Amino acid sequence: MPKNTSVAAHLRRLLELLAAGAPAEDFGAVATEARRDGARTDDLAEIEQATQAALRVHSALRQHQRREAELTALFDTAGDLAALRDLDAVLRSIVRRARMLLGTDTAYLTLPDEEAGDTFMRVTDGSVSVLFQNLRLQLGEGLGGLVAQTARPYATPDYRTDERFHHTHSIDAGVLDEGLVAILGVPLLLGSGSGGKVIGALFAADRTPRTFSPDEVALLCSLANHAAIAIDTAKAMTDARVALAELAEANAVIRERSAAMQRAEESHDRLSDLVLRGGDVADVAAAVADLLQGDVTVFDAGGWPLTRTARGMGPAGRDTARDTNGGAEESGGDAGGGGSTPADAADAAAVVRAAEDSRATAHAVVHDGRWVCAALAGQEMLGSLVLSGRPDLDGPDRRLFERSSVVTSLLLLLRRSVAETENRVRGDLVTDLLTAPDRDPAGLVARGRNLGVDLNRPHLVLVASTDAAVRERLAGAAVQYLFGSGAVSAEHADTVMLVPAGGTAPGEAARAAAEQLTHLVGAPVTVAGAGPAAGPRALADAHAEAARCLQALRVLGRRGAGASAGELGFLGVLLGEDHDVEGFVTATLGPLLEYDDRRGTQLVRTLAAYFGCGGSLTRAKEELHVHINTVVQRLDRIQAILGPGWNSPENALELQLALRLRLLSLS
Repeated sequence: MPKNTSVAAHLRRLLELLAAGAPAEDFGAVATEARRDGARTDDLAEIEQATQAALRVHSALRQHQRREAELTALFDTAGDLAALRDLDAVLRSIVRRARMLLGTDTAYLTLPDEEAGDTFMRVTDGSVSVLFQNLRLQLGEGLGGLVAQTARPYATPDYRTDERFHHTHSIDAGVLDEGLVAILGVPLLLGSGSGGKVIGALFAADRTPRTFSPDEVALLCSLANHAAIAIDTAKAMTDARVALAELAEANAVIRERSAAMQRAEESHDRLSDLVLRGGDVADVAAAVADLLQGDVTVFDAGGWPLTRTARGMGPAGRDTARDTNGGAEESGGDAGGGGSTPADAADAAAVVRAAEDSRATAHAVVHDGRWVCAALAGQEMLGSLVLSGRPDLDGPDRRLFERSSVVTSLLLLLRRSVAETENRVRGDLVTDLLTAPDRDPAGLVARGRNLGVDLNRPHLVLVASTDAAVRERLAGAAVQYLFGSGAVSAEHADTVMLVPAGGTAPGEAARAAAEQLTHLVGAPVTVAGAGPAAGPRALADAHAEAARCLQALRVLGRRGAGASAGELGFLGVLLGEDHDVEGFVTATLGPLLEYDDRRGTQLVRTLAAYFGCGGSLTRAKEELHVHINTVVQRLDRIQAILGPGWNSPENALELQLALRLRLLSLS
């Protein structure tokens, strides 16, 4: 079979496996089949590379599907809460979704029995043991008792052998009868810290050993927060019904409370309907501003505004302070006016501090005359809502404001997922920009504008790399690092390219990115910067300079650092766009390289070892594994070729620099 036909057939098979959603192990069979069919070595290499690419696409699709399923479940849960009628039905739904999303054998929810002074199983899903379903736990007993006592999540891959928990005969008997091994438990928490109250716990458990990931813990925490809200809301509604029965003589007060509760319920329905109809964060802000008759601003986790809406303003009149999909926009008002948009970094920090206070108390807090409520996903701070113009926010309206932060959290999660998808599309633009900037520069600029990126405006170019073991985390970390800035990132040649707007020195931007990406990846990330540059060709040249600078940082051993070529001294100058590095190496080492090529000798290697050992013949012969006389003879030959002054300080510096640059070009 001709080469092209053979390779095409196997590549088509990989595409068919991707389209069919086949398991990952099926992809490896393609290369095996090609090898069995007698494919040539270069064909096999091409097929194996395509298989690795297909596996990465398969993994990305699986992650996207999982994320989509999680968001769908959270939206469904929010809808259940907005239309809350039957608390048991809502709790059963949450427990069932916890089991489905985490893929565990069983899930269950416990609530405290205030009269008995212990906790009991309220809802179970997947349980087969009557003994387990009727378990009761004292505070501090077992994993569940520890969750209730400390108000913190706990997980164990094997509960039976885990000595962190206080084992009792009744609990161990129930766990054994159910056959549970791995257990994850999170608290149902109203408030946190000293003012927090644990009102129950949500669990997911497997009958085989298993380690729960941080993402799974965060997801179960989100579901537990919904369960806590459901219980809290149901309790509030119960209190209202009791008040109506006990205070029949106070009809006016009762009617007022009933109307307020009805308004809150209608508001929840309105927000949920808004989300289900495809509304975004700005639409929710406009609805809340209208409901509460105040000015509402949504901030990101860093304290900078995403959207601002004044009372009485519809979606068409809202002020978008920053569009996370398209970068900063000029709006009709001063970004620092009205008391709802921070004028500088200090005010942004104040918003973040207030949001942290809200997270600590699990309620909206007052800060400088404004109400602030954190928007959370589990323990992750996604942003915050700030309401001004309503200093007298009463109970129902305050609860409405707090509930709106839950809806905003869901939308921010969805918005981030969409931003990640769009960033992958922008990655195609970056790839074309680097591989063929002169083919159709006008077309590249037009494509950039369609994606919200003006390539004709000055941009910095950052190139980041990390260890191969954690390289797959770098692209996602770059998206998270740039989220909300309108900047672009894309994978290219085992590195990730980031294109933020200009305005900062490339070295400073590289150091900031290295620090943050190292934190996000959990391993040292090295970043090189260049620019600012405008236009496809200039951006491509800036990338080339940053890539050379990155190689220099590697050779210099500056792992995890950030710098620009201009900050690397003479080496950086040589790496700049207008310097002929290859010509410098050839002019300095050319005679030795030609001699080695012609005679099969190792003069260049000997010279590198000699300089690397500080001019010590003894250490050089040990590194080269030759006799010391051989080292002397080779150095004599080098002197004969380069001249008697080859080892003078000036010439030695140039030789060592040329050797380092040649090593850089070969790395």
